[in-house]
Amino acid sequence: MTDKAADQNAAKAPDLALAVLNSIQNPVILVDVDGHVVFANWEAESFFGASANHLAKHKVSTLIPFGSPLLTLIEQVRERRAPVSEYRVDLSSPRLGADKLADIYVAPVTTEPAGSVVVVIQERSMADKIDRQLTHRGAARSVTGLASMLAHEIKNPLSGIRGAAQLLETSVLDEDRALTRLIRDETDRIVSLVDRMEVFSDERPVDRVPLNIHAVLDHVKAVAKAGFGRNVKITELYDPSLPPVFANRDQLVQVFLNLIKNAAEAIGDRPDGEIQLTTAYRPGIRLSVAGTREKISLPLEFCVHDNGPGVPGDLLPHLFDPFITTKTNGSGLGLALVAKIIGGHGGIVECDSQGSRTTFRVLMPASRGVSEDDDFIKTKGHI
Repeated sequence: MTDKAADQNAAKAPDLALAVLNSIQNPVILVDVDGHVVFANWEAESFFGASANHLAKHKVSTLIPFGSPLLTLIEQVRERRAPVSEYRVDLSSPRLGADKLADIYVAPVTTEPAGSVVVVIQERSMADKIDRQLTHRGAARSVTGLASMLAHEIKNPLSGIRGAAQLLETSVLDEDRALTRLIRDETDRIVSLVDRMEVFSDERPVDRVPLNIHAVLDHVKAVAKAGFGRNVKITELYDPSLPPVFANRDQLVQVFLNLIKNAAEAIGDRPDGEIQLTTAYRPGIRLSVAGTREKISLPLEFCVHDNGPGVPGDLLPHLFDPFITTKTNGSGLGLALVAKIIGGHGGIVECDSQGSRTTFRVLMPASRGVSEDDDFIKTKGHI
């Protein structure tokens, strides 16, 4: 290598180092001897919810919970001048959010200024959520078997019971007809429930095409505003640069109609009730495919936020299990069906609820094709 080429490479080194740090899909910060954050990569900005310039004005102790083990780790690294790792460190706080478990790696920086350390944070929450999602899929498969059994073993006897009730209705006294109508109505209700469960036993492959998710969400919003969501404010915050998602349009409409309907029912008659639809690109989330070494990237994030009363903490881990519901007359199958549909698309769905802020988050793979709704993007001004 010539001296000129070496000088050019040396000049490019800082920019290259910055690009490498920003490409790392974990928060990375540099903390100086006084405890100030002198550098933060893009993931760190997202993790702390502030820009690098804003973070540089604060000490790391003001960004994390009081007495956090991270502060002790930083001091240990400075004293020993050797890297330290700690697993499952709780960083939960009002600023960072609840359920913020992370693996922490802290290492000394050998260059000036002395006493600086680099901190790498690897969130465990998404891995734990993916584990729970696989549990939800197992529960959905259990419902699939139950649905098949119910369809064959229950619907036929119910038809006989309903027919007998209709015959009795023609021969009983007027005061007894209310009882025959009750038998008929309750039989119809059971058949309707079995019909809903039969959806779980449908394992046929679905037709999927590249879709613009914003077209789907705008359609769902229009349906909601014309019916159950007419009294709720629905806003959007879309990422205009999202690639298309490879999915079945009707099933995505079903998923988001269900999520928005749940949000609207949770809000109820609150005058300040609001539902927000957001889309974003979140690289770095990868899900292993069972039975293979393949990993699917899930960079597309679609969220439904609401300011309802929230989900009880004891219910949250089981929210996508069948027959789990907070509604008085709910069947508890809606969210289980959402989990089944998204799982069938190779994605995951999770719920975060903190106080009066509930978020249903759908993560899905991107399509390599071209969206069939490109005209919509242009007419709506998304690009």
